[in-house]
Amino acid sequence: MFKILRRYLESFKEYIVLILLLLISLIVLSFNQNNQLKKIRAFAFGNVAVINSVFSSINQLFTLKNEIKKLEQLNAELMLKVNKLREYGIENQELKRLIGLKDTTDYPILPVTIVSKMIPSLPGYFIINAGLKEGVEKSMPVINDRGLIGVVTETTDNFAFVKTLLSPDSKIAVRDERSGVNGILSFENNMLLIKNVPTTYDFRIGDRIVTSLVSTIVPPSIPVGLVAQKQISITGLLTDIEVYPFVDFEKVRNCAVLKIVKSKELNNLELNLLRQ
Repeated sequence: MFKILRRYLESFKEYIVLILLLLISLIVLSFNQNNQLKKIRAFAFGNVAVINSVFSSINQLFTLKNEIKKLEQLNAELMLKVNKLREYGIENQELKRLIGLKDTTDYPILPVTIVSKMIPSLPGYFIINAGLKEGVEKSMPVINDRGLIGVVTETTDNFAFVKTLLSPDSKIAVRDERSGVNGILSFENNMLLIKNVPTTYDFRIGDRIVTSLVSTIVPPSIPVGLVAQKQISITGLLTDIEVYPFVDFEKVRNCAVLKIVKSKELNNLELNLLRQ
């Protein structure tokens, strides 16, 4: 042990002597009352104080940056929680309105949730979280408290495809609720249109459009939308009726399947006719 200590002392003896001499010098200077030495001491202490203040400010700056980062992270977490609570509130309102549907329809309804709206190969199609196991079948209508969303086209055990009104393949028999005039609603050029209607047919801007009595796919009188405008052809004989949908397809998440298939044979016949 003593050998190791002696080896270190021999290796660093110059530094040890220098430190001891500096300490002795500082002690001697502190007791010396010479005016010039006092000035030197005051100047040295002032500089030390300035340097210490600078290092203290730098340390506080880094500490403040760390606190800001923590606060930013906390704000981000709180923002996500608030947004989640808002989503829960909106979803709760939708679910309450869906429950109210049971009191306004004679058809059995199955509440479902839309799990996907982004299907590149099938624009205008949704996927819902219910399928054959829940009794969902092809051609069953899908609605929410505002109106018609679409029709089930394919099913698996746990999921189903819904062809919405915004699908290019969608064609639904509808009528003007006020005048009773029928037509076929389709989606073209990013609009819902009742095309090639004679100008003598009684459609007015603001009229409610509902599903038609002549449809074998969708039950009658389900709300679809409002007449937004009339586009008269060059000949002046025909007009296209633009319909603004009741359902907000971008925001809708909770909906219901009407568990009714009126006639599979008639459904297939009508679907084939509407595809032509």
